[in-house]
Amino acid sequence: MISADSEILLKAVRFSADKHRNQRRKNKEASAYINHPIDVAEMLVRVGRVEDLDVVVAAILHDTIEDTDTKAEEIEKEFGPRVLSFVLEVTDDKNLPKATRKQLQVDNAPHKSHGAKLIKLADKISNLRDITHSPPASWALQRKLEYVDWADRVVAGLRGANPQLEAYYDRVVKEARDKLVG
Repeated sequence: MISADSEILLKAVRFSADKHRNQRRKNKEASAYINHPIDVAEMLVRVGRVEDLDVVVAAILHDTIEDTDTKAEEIEKEFGPRVLSFVLEVTDDKNLPKATRKQLQVDNAPHKSHGAKLIKLADKISNLRDITHSPPASWALQRKLEYVDWADRVVAGLRGANPQLEAYYDRVVKEARDKLVG
């Protein structure tokens, strides 16, 4: 029998897949965007041993408001106010300049809720793995290294949220630096 938790997870995957249906990742394969939020959610469960369903659902939905036409009201109606609060905490304001958005991630990381810290940490791990193993073709080495340094500053403010995810991040960031610097 399928549990209610499984149903809500599948509903979130379907919602996110529909919202991201025409998006591709910036990697050289231009992979389907939906792979990223699924990777983030799966990492929370597998590596971080996160059992909070709302956090996992929010991970699946974490880029919908930022990168699609999704409205906050849709997420609240379909998944509830707690899921929405996590999604909003990890959503950048695209009306701000990119440099400002990046600095706000660094500045705000220590002040996020525990659930948002978990999502942000898994998101940074996923992005670092992509940059290490399948970077955007247009990114020069310097841009990749700048991303690694910036991600490290964000993650510094997330420390204390989940020892397993943090240990995994440490391995991923070391691998990124080793591979990129050679």
